[in-house]
Amino acid sequence: MNQELKLFFTALSFYSRLPGPAYVHQDNSHNLPDSIRYLPVVGWIIGLVTAGVFIGATYLFGEALAILLAMVASVLLTGGFHEDGFADVCDGFGGGWAKEKILTIMKDSRLGTYGVVGLILLMGLKFAALMQLFTETFIAANVITIAGLFIVAHSLSRFAAITLVFNHNYARIEESKASGAVAKGSVMNLVIAGVFTLIPLIGLTVYLGQPLLLLLVIPVLLFSFYLGAYFNKWIGGYTGDCLGAVQQLTEVTVYLTYILIWKFI
Repeated sequence: MNQELKLFFTALSFYSRLPGPAYVHQDNSHNLPDSIRYLPVVGWIIGLVTAGVFIGATYLFGEALAILLAMVASVLLTGGFHEDGFADVCDGFGGGWAKEKILTIMKDSRLGTYGVVGLILLMGLKFAALMQLFTETFIAANVITIAGLFIVAHSLSRFAAITLVFNHNYARIEESKASGAVAKGSVMNLVIAGVFTLIPLIGLTVYLGQPLLLLLVIPVLLFSFYLGAYFNKWIGGYTGDCLGAVQQLTEVTVYLTYILIWKFI
């Protein structure tokens, strides 16, 4: 159990800005490959806090400002970790036409036109989807439903990113042995992460009495498989930035799928 706590806090401290116990920060690189099993649980926490901000801000300011503040909270909790990866992917694949060029651009800390435009469109799409979700689709949602919707989105999108680690190779060959964050680790990590992903999804499905919600998994995984194949075609695998991009894009996919599912209920 103590080792599992170390893995959880390693995931929490690496994939978010939330603090963990001091001992976790002492040479925890060897725990990174196995800590990925708890990435969906990190998604639970991010989703729960984001939902709390949205619920509180809704009573004070209304839905539009509440959605913006919830998005701000999500970015602050992760330090923009995934958004930064998405922007780098936009720059790299938008401005590069060969593997070496794409990887070089993605490694550049400066943000280019493709990255800026991509982030604007991504955030705009996320805001619009959430706005429709909570003003038309789930206009009378209670606290439990709202929390469940956010938790499922954040955990499922992180699991989608994990699938790339097990389905493809790390593209930066010279760094693959040095970076524990991209090591595949045991397949059991994927299984455990999948269980942690299904818990809130099944819980929300049972609570709302809508088995169609389980269909969320299909577009999310299909999109992540497509993105993985696309990255593999151009750079021979994935990078940490690619994982961030998958998380962001599949999170939006979850929100859009919520809306579509409820149109047919």
